[in-house]
Amino acid sequence: MPMAHQPPPLLFTIGTLIFSPGIDRLMREGRLDPLPYFQRHTRGDWGDVSDTQWQANNAALQSAARLESSYVVHRELSICIVTEADRSATHIALASEH
Repeated sequence: MPMAHQPPPLLFTIGTLIFSPGIDRLMREGRLDPLPYFQRHTRGDWGDVSDTQWQANNAALQSAARLESSYVVHRELSICIVTEADRSATHIALASEH
């Protein structure tokens, strides 16, 4: 029997998932699904960040520092995802709210 496709494991604990008011509003309006970006964040694809931030995030996986990702959804919409250093919470916010 073939094995079912398993998604790659999370690289870190996410803690409580918190949506900003702007993200919550866009989700309720059916204008944004943040899940694909969240999945990228939890698998170490930091999105549209500088090389310095990308390297800092990779180092933070070992040192338990804060993880910060940024994703351009479309020309007028970007989101930021931040996991706290203690891994107690992950926040998803509009870039304009960050």
